[in-house]
Amino acid sequence: MDTGYMLAGILVMSGVTYLIRALPIALVRRRLKSRFLLSLLYYLPYGVLSAMIFPAVFTCTGNVLAAAIGTAAAVILSFFWPNLLLVAVVAVAAVLIAM
Repeated sequence: MDTGYMLAGILVMSGVTYLIRALPIALVRRRLKSRFLLSLLYYLPYGVLSAMIFPAVFTCTGNVLAAAIGTAAAVILSFFWPNLLLVAVVAVAAVLIAM
């Protein structure tokens, strides 16, 4: 993967996350009381980042089966162990073993 492409992706994702959180603060002057809007604004950045990252998970290795094994390992381990570093290391190891 090209380093410039990766850095551009990180900048775009951080910009989108920042805009999603900053625009409501800039546009709405009073306190929001709607539980729906508060919930939407809370979970929207996670949904956007997931939608941007998830397709790249299956194309970054060049082997869809290895990517699926790594994704499955990450999802299963994340249910039992909330340590993000451990989940990432195990997922990478699963991909390397599967390749």
